[in-house]
Amino acid sequence: MNAPLLEVWNLCAFYGRAQVLFDLTFQLQAGEVMALVGRNGAGKTTTLKAIMGLVSASARQATFKGQSLARLPTYKIARLGLGYVPEDRRIFTDLTVEENLETGRRPASGGRSPWTPERVFQLFPNLAEMRGRRGNQMSGGEQQMLAIARTLMGNPDAILLDEPSEGIAPVIVQMMAEAIRAMKAEGVAVLLSEQNWAFAAGISDRACVIERGEIRFQGPMAELMANEALRAETLGV
Repeated sequence: MNAPLLEVWNLCAFYGRAQVLFDLTFQLQAGEVMALVGRNGAGKTTTLKAIMGLVSASARQATFKGQSLARLPTYKIARLGLGYVPEDRRIFTDLTVEENLETGRRPASGGRSPWTPERVFQLFPNLAEMRGRRGNQMSGGEQQMLAIARTLMGNPDAILLDEPSEGIAPVIVQMMAEAIRAMKAEGVAVLLSEQNWAFAAGISDRACVIERGEIRFQGPMAELMANEALRAETLGV
């Protein structure tokens, strides 16, 4: 197996003095989709934030493309090619779709074809129909698509996606699934935090079940799908 694109080991994280992650260890390979699944409050979002340097982590024990993320500020982690789409999207609501996309533009590296507005409009056709619409005039699902599209404009090697299906219409959820498959086909790795078990199962190669800040299972998604007892105990499904 090739060297992992993202590697995390013995990761602990804290909010103040309260420890919320306990020795998490996992890897993300180039071009794969891995889902962090678990109940609300299990530690999925905190895991993504700890990787990106947004919460206090024990030595930030992670590497991306072989480079240590320890003590790096968030903007430098992003410049390495690790994109992040938070649960609350964080688009610029007073800017148009096209203007939002331009704020995320960065050159591609490694000879890859760069993501352009036209390419992301192919991925998200709905956005193509609202190029001049401001963010505050868009639905939650449309804002979610825009947040992902803007991150792609930075030409990342991997994207951390936090709860992309939460609170959006089923038809948009399906579009989101198709977009993630398309990103995988382009070689973009995705680390996905999800409560929606069915959504995660349909698009992920591997799964990592988190419960109370600890990893309870890690392996192929098909193996988790076959383990009804574990799913009932940790995911309630």
